[in-house]
Amino acid sequence: MLHLRNQLLPLLRAASPLLSPIHHHRACLLSASAAAPFSLEDYLVAACGLSPTQARKASKQALEEASREAGKPFEELRSSSLHTASNPDAVLALLSSAGVSRADIAAVVAADPLILRSCVNKIGPRLLALRDRIGLSAPQISRFLLVGSRALRSGDVCPNLEFLISSFGSLEPVLAVMKGSRNILTLDLDRVIKPNFAQFRQCGLTSRDIAQMCSYCPWLIGFQPERVKDFLLRAEDLGVSRRSPMFKHMVPAMARTNKEKNAATLEFLKRSLGCSESEVAFAVSKMPSILGLSDESHLPKIQFLIKE
Repeated sequence: MLHLRNQLLPLLRAASPLLSPIHHHRACLLSASAAAPFSLEDYLVAACGLSPTQARKASKQALEEASREAGKPFEELRSSSLHTASNPDAVLALLSSAGVSRADIAAVVAADPLILRSCVNKIGPRLLALRDRIGLSAPQISRFLLVGSRALRSGDVCPNLEFLISSFGSLEPVLAVMKGSRNILTLDLDRVIKPNFAQFRQCGLTSRDIAQMCSYCPWLIGFQPERVKDFLLRAEDLGVSRRSPMFKHMVPAMARTNKEKNAATLEFLKRSLGCSESEVAFAVSKMPSILGLSDESHLPKIQFLIKE
């Protein structure tokens, strides 16, 4: 802990010159009206670089989330870290010290304004770990924070992030999955993520295949392994071999539907088109997304193709 504190303190001190124009502007505001109460919305504009519209939206979001977490109106949260500028200032200094640009800080805060109430002693070591343990560059840290700041506030994201980067081959596919499933970094690594990856690999799917599947269905690897096993079996039941290039498309389709919905859709298509069961199954194997559409969506297309 002492070693970690010794690492963090120089970073925070080094950040001060980077933010000095911000602090100077705030100092001018304070000297002009020393008795004025702290306004989060004004702070977001002056210190974080948000537009007035962005600041209004972010401020409302932050206060509502803080109130919801505490179960009481924000005005009653006298100890909230959003009532003064001291904690937000420390968070901005920390982000700047990690190499996050002013423009990226504005984007991160706009997306997740509650990052300003984070405890620096908690998120500081996690930011350092992104650089020192995972090996992310400053631009990569910025891109990560745009989708992963909430996970960073929740706990240590390194084990999951490290495994996913190793499995996918780079950070970019991980960020793509995180955009659709932001809780992926908080899932149980040993009981959920690793077993699911093992099942995919046993089916002969490559890292690229798995990344593509998860881009189609970001929450796929977050299902319990028993459910993922069911998706894999149902994909095969529809006649798609694990060796087929379409298998990686069929599995996400199975994750979006259930056995009953699939059976009803196949029956509808068979009846509407006058096809055999094997013909419908063949069509579905070539375009698995058919299974996710409703009968109401299918019908006008079928009528157009038949009549026109």
